[in-house]
Amino acid sequence: MVTEVSAEAGVFPTATQPGARAWAVLGMLCFIYVLNFLDRSLLSILAKPIQDSLHITDGQLGLISGLFFALFYCLIAIPVGWLADKTNRVWVLTIACAIWSGATMACGVASSYGQLAAARMTVGFGEAGGVPPSYAIVSDYFPSGRRGTALSIYNLGPPIGAALGTAFGASIAAAYSWRDAFIVLGSIGLLAALLLRIIVREPVRGGLDHPYQSAKDARSGLWQTIVAFFSKRSLVLAALGSGVTQIITYGAGGFTTLFLMREKGMTLGEVAIWSALVTGIGMSAGIFISGRVLDRFTRRWKQAYALVPAASLALAIPFFIGFIWAPTWQLALVFLIGPFSLNYFYLSSSVTLVQEEVRPDQRVMSGALLLLVMNLMGMGIGPTFVGAASDYFHANHPHNSLQLAFWLLVPFYIVAIALFLWLARVLREEQLASGDAL
Repeated sequence: MVTEVSAEAGVFPTATQPGARAWAVLGMLCFIYVLNFLDRSLLSILAKPIQDSLHITDGQLGLISGLFFALFYCLIAIPVGWLADKTNRVWVLTIACAIWSGATMACGVASSYGQLAAARMTVGFGEAGGVPPSYAIVSDYFPSGRRGTALSIYNLGPPIGAALGTAFGASIAAAYSWRDAFIVLGSIGLLAALLLRIIVREPVRGGLDHPYQSAKDARSGLWQTIVAFFSKRSLVLAALGSGVTQIITYGAGGFTTLFLMREKGMTLGEVAIWSALVTGIGMSAGIFISGRVLDRFTRRWKQAYALVPAASLALAIPFFIGFIWAPTWQLALVFLIGPFSLNYFYLSSSVTLVQEEVRPDQRVMSGALLLLVMNLMGMGIGPTFVGAASDYFHANHPHNSLQLAFWLLVPFYIVAIALFLWLARVLREEQLASGDAL
């Protein structure tokens, strides 16, 4: 079995079964993604003690975790994606990991809103170089037909990171302070950056694609890749559908812990155990199962890239409504398992579709463009919208302002489902046009 596709060694693949090195690389990249999302989620997990210490409002919190973070994360991703497509992707990822980890530690010493905002924007700057290079590296270690599963395993990073961030972040904050949580967990990322450079080798670009396209082939320019991405309706619709979905996931996710603590009565100790379990199990199950489902159905039925997330979002709606309505935190967590499992089917679907539909030399940049649209909409609008809505409702409803803000997220489910159904129609048309339809 071959997948030790090292560019340095000049080895060309002769088989399509992932070998031991491919799985080791996937494990390391997933670990880096865990740290990426762990650092990103700490702010929402520790929102209440941070608010108590720095005296910031829900709206200010939403801006830090939403618009301010998203602007740096998304816009820097474009030049970083272009750089990674032209240079060594592993080095780009290593440097990015070191930057966001150091900035996470800086969050722990912030003494004002402005300092915390600056540190969080630097975290976004570093994390912009994390995911797009990793998507491309995974796609060059795993062949078509196995990428859905591989990318779904990689995409376990967010749920594991969120769960560990909840467990360790809340535990450290409860035992010591919220500042110590940022410093300790950020320092782990600095060590991981060194380990990453030792374990992961740069793979041959497009080495497992058919027909084989070697690193010597002509490379796409920045503008050529942008035009190719946005001129393909299926990729644009996948990005828009994912973006609207992320308005829900980031909007609710940025305030879920605060909602459970402030309006449902949870403590940091209870968050560290029960919320961490629900987050880790629910999100992990949904993302992993979605990858398996995609690999099974998309080999012969391209529309599955759209219909799978559309169906999962439709099933998630009643659970999300139950989570908002629940009178106790215990019942709210039971309902929350549904959205955590079903809201994330879109991720493996859209990422895999983009990696399959573009040329190997366009993968990092195309992944960055997907993230640009998704995160400017989801990360930029979601927390900012929920925080502003909560501030608006607080004057007349001080005890349930977040609950009222969460209700405003429900219509976004309908919009996202409509976009994915539109995508299914476009994919069907593309399949018929290519002559691949059954």
